[in-house]
Amino acid sequence: MLLFLQVSRRVPASVVRPLVRLTCAAAPRSSVAVPVLLASLTRGDTDDVLRRLRIAADSNVSGERARKLADIALVANQPELSDLLLAGAGNASGLKAARARRLWHAGDLTGAVAVLAGSNRAGRQQQARLAGEAAVYTGAGPSLSRQAFTPVPGRVLHLLTNSLPHTASGYAQRSHSVMAAQQEAGWDVLAVTRLAYPVQVGKLLAQTRDVVDGVEYRRLLPSRLAPTMDARLQQQAEELLKVALEFRPGILHTTTHFVNGVVVRAVAEALGIPWVYEVRGQLADTWAATHGSHARDSEKYRLFRERERAVMRDADLVVTLGHAMKANIVAAGIPEEKILIAPNAVGGTFLETPLDPAGARRKLGLPEDGLYIGTVSSLVAYEGLDDLVRAFALLAPEYPQLRLLIVGDGVSGPALEEQISALGLSDRAVFTGRVPRDLAPLYHQALDVFVVPRKDLDVTRAVTPLKPVEALASARPVVGSDLPALREIIDDGGTGILAPAEDPRELAQAISTLLSDASYRAALGQAGRAAVLAGRTWAANAKVLTSRYAGLHHDHEENEQCPQIVQ
Repeated sequence: MLLFLQVSRRVPASVVRPLVRLTCAAAPRSSVAVPVLLASLTRGDTDDVLRRLRIAADSNVSGERARKLADIALVANQPELSDLLLAGAGNASGLKAARARRLWHAGDLTGAVAVLAGSNRAGRQQQARLAGEAAVYTGAGPSLSRQAFTPVPGRVLHLLTNSLPHTASGYAQRSHSVMAAQQEAGWDVLAVTRLAYPVQVGKLLAQTRDVVDGVEYRRLLPSRLAPTMDARLQQQAEELLKVALEFRPGILHTTTHFVNGVVVRAVAEALGIPWVYEVRGQLADTWAATHGSHARDSEKYRLFRERERAVMRDADLVVTLGHAMKANIVAAGIPEEKILIAPNAVGGTFLETPLDPAGARRKLGLPEDGLYIGTVSSLVAYEGLDDLVRAFALLAPEYPQLRLLIVGDGVSGPALEEQISALGLSDRAVFTGRVPRDLAPLYHQALDVFVVPRKDLDVTRAVTPLKPVEALASARPVVGSDLPALREIIDDGGTGILAPAEDPRELAQAISTLLSDASYRAALGQAGRAAVLAGRTWAANAKVLTSRYAGLHHDHEENEQCPQIVQ
């Protein structure tokens, strides 16, 4: 079911949307047929999915049909409905596998593995996969023998989860900007992406090497993948070690989450060199935020946090994005002096003088007149873009020339477009989908007000996003949710306005304050640009980070020569 949704999101919307709308329109309102529910999921019509699943649960659907609907309920993040449907599945084929998926979704790793005992061949394969991943969460990691190795000073090897040009996320952009700035500062940089990326995300013709803006990306593409997660991490460590022995870096640098850390830790120990762990998010909290109120009490959440803590403890340096995240890392027991803040920043085109909104819209082929509010973002639930749509609906009658511009893609995209359609505002909203990264600065400049309406969650309270920093560099005022991480970026009343999270009416009021006063918008925009250029550039980050690299190398050499005695 999940694979179907992932594939549907990669098919052009002009093909998918008419098909799913036709399927939903042709089906009776009481239909609980699997294709109809999948069409509603693809369309992003959550209310329709829930209504049909409740009909199925209330009508005592049974057997294989109930099992399939239970899987759909799980993909729709409705575990309680999944439980009701599984209870009526009887002896349906694949029932053990469905129950394992349900337990895994709840974070019960041990239970998910146990429920597959006595399964058929497919069930045993699933059990082995889940057991391998559970082993990683309980502390399993790669093991490598010590190597004779002489590093070359001034070389750094980065291990990344994904990267340009195949992935255009904020993660990929930050990684690229960090490495490009390091190269400009005189370091020799090589990036290596995780095992089997980008083939595993559908880039079947990917090469083993890409060069973007002079930064080299090496791909680990073995002819055969190990069957389980723990074995794949061993395989990845061995492949990364081969690259490191050839490149001879003095520093290894990787990022969240912890699986990257355990691989780099093993390679660094084999080579006898220091390594850096960059905490860009609280991925345990991100997972919990999408899995219900009980997720924070689960086995997976506890183990996830333990593994992150262990990796931070073992790294020679922990880098993070802001003060809120640093406070959380210190609270996990990591010494404050071991933590370096390297905030999200700007470089390249964002350092150039921005165009006025009309000029940017002209270059993008957008209508030049009127006022534009919106965002450049991943379209995921915690970004709170449904609240932005509601705020837009409140503002639309007062500002007849107001338009909504949402740039980016993600799982929430279809639901947002349905929401706009239901409000009768489709003719005043523009959803661009993913855009080429060289056009992103123009989309920032096309807006009069940039909006960051994030939900109030543990992860959004701590993690500072990149896009509002780019908006400020573009001389655009930012309206954001009043959360600790966003307070680090937005000076309320100085570079933008903060509004209570998850309150569309207050969000609309804050936006209206800026829409009604062009001179105030301009003053805040110029103040924001000045603040970013003064303290948030990739070049400044690279200078501080590479200075710490040099210190790490010296400290590591001393520790190697004078190892501590453990009693």
